Amino acid sequence: MSEKDKALVGISACVLGNKVRFDSGHKKNKFVVNELGQHFSFLPICPEVAIGMTVPRPTIRLVQSDNEIVLVESKDSSKDYTGAMARYSKETASQLSQKKLCGYVVCANSPTCGMERVKVYKENSARKEGVGLYTSNLMEAMPWLPIEEDGRLNDPALKENFVNRVFSLHDFYCSMGEEPTVRKIIEFHSRYKLTLMAHHPEAYKEMGRLVADVKSYPIDKFFTIYRLALMKALQQQASRKNNTNVLMHVRGYFKRSLSKTQKQEIGRLIEDYRKGELPLVAPLVLLKHYLSSYPNDYLSSQAYFDPYPQELRLRYGL
Repeated sequence: MSEKDKALVGISACVLGNKVRFDSGHKKNKFVVNELGQHFSFLPICPEVAIGMTVPRPTIRLVQSDNEIVLVESKDSSKDYTGAMARYSKETASQLSQKKLCGYVVCANSPTCGMERVKVYKENSARKEGVGLYTSNLMEAMPWLPIEEDGRLNDPALKENFVNRVFSLHDFYCSMGEEPTVRKIIEFHSRYKLTLMAHHPEAYKEMGRLVADVKSYPIDKFFTIYRLALMKALQQQASRKNNTNVLMHVRGYFKRSLSKTQKQEIGRLIEDYRKGELPLVAPLVLLKHYLSSYPNDYLSSQAYFDPYPQELRLRYGL
């Protein structure tokens, strides 16, 4: 896959292995670099270095000052980087929102890049309740953007959900091409019906009504509305219950083609998955086999069956 065909993903430079941390070190994530790097085109950014901080440098932290969160040096609070970081973050977030950025991997616990539970100091105590200043601006400027922390990618479910969202957004951008059209929107939505059913059944219904009314909107406005709705829906992890419902729905398409024994076999696999005795990939493999034997154009178009490259093996842990 050429670089231009890969999903463009922002990343904290230290997570990519760049030695830009305060101690001249890095936080290289092997899964991100070695596996996702085969499919993503990374855009590394270190906000601290970008605003002129040195490597190495004194540590910094978030401090509650009256009703404001400030970014200061840990040992000398008179050295305040709040203004510089806020300006850089807003400018960069604005620039990135104009690109077809499909995701962002940020560094956990960082006072600039942390996504959640970042320490905020007040007097002699610290609470893990903050968001890094840089990432906070990313979230505000691009509420549709899949963002995940490096440490959380060790969780199989969170990892799968993030990768799924990145590939889905990339697919959306590729499907729209140079400019969105009503036809492109409808065709894309049709391919993601099973995916939406698995992640968020209520959003699936709401988005169906939205798409049915697409001609009532200026197409550029609908593009932004649909993108946000899609990514918010996929942010909810696909539950075992919802996946089971989708699997049973798919099974229904083969009811006139399968023998009694085949129906029992796929039924047993779906039930074993529902009970947590098998991973999702088990019934999916058999359903995909039936699909190859008994073709169905609608099912063949569904992104649900292959949301990302199989070599990532993300569904083995679900």
